[in-house]
Amino acid sequence: MNILLTNDDGIYAPGLRALRHELLKLGSVTVVAPATEQSAAGHSVTLLNPLLVSEVFETDGTTFIGWAVEGRPADCVKLALLELLPSPPDVIVSGMNAGSNAGINVLYSGTVAAAIEGAFYRRTAIAVSLEYDKKITDFPTAARYAREVIEQILAHKPTEGSLFNINIPVLELGPIRGVKVMPQNVSVYTEQFDRRVNPRGRTYFWASPEFLCPDPHPDTDVTALSESYITVTPLQFDLTDHAKLAELRNWEWKLGK
Repeated sequence: MNILLTNDDGIYAPGLRALRHELLKLGSVTVVAPATEQSAAGHSVTLLNPLLVSEVFETDGTTFIGWAVEGRPADCVKLALLELLPSPPDVIVSGMNAGSNAGINVLYSGTVAAAIEGAFYRRTAIAVSLEYDKKITDFPTAARYAREVIEQILAHKPTEGSLFNINIPVLELGPIRGVKVMPQNVSVYTEQFDRRVNPRGRTYFWASPEFLCPDPHPDTDVTALSESYITVTPLQFDLTDHAKLAELRNWEWKLGK
């Protein structure tokens, strides 16, 4: 099995390294990931600057890992599929992100965006994220759980272009209770900005790193994560509201003469 591994935390992130180690148990792994952190880049792509690419090796200096791209996560997948890989991968894995990508965060996530880009190209694509509490994070254990879930997804032979979002709960809070297939929570998160004034008297703002879900709703990914379950959510990138589409087609549309 040929696996393309990417992320949005950067090619040197510990989550990617841990996940690569586990995925090597499933097949050949090639990494094409951002050279620097691209958290919350969403599905942005680079149009006005060149995408510089450099080869990356293990610490031994001889084992080839893949390519670092000075661009966004979606750029990495595009380049991998269209330029860098000799043949299409069997599966694209994005992660393991440091921080969960559940609920509405899915829409901001560069991790999920990279997986979506892979699904655009009719590859099975899986985003993987680890919720953490800012203490020492056990990436190797989380990567083992991720690999086990990925292995089971692939065993069911998903159709081309299938897209999955995996979130692993905070491991330090207790043992994993199992896996739950859950829908995405779409409640608006509570956000804050820290207002400051610089030495020249200009006002500026720092976005708070805390994104709280005030209405987690039972039976969603956010709730299951808080209960120490690994969550798996099948996603789709067709944003059309098909029910509303039918309604709008029955409207009488008029244009001024």
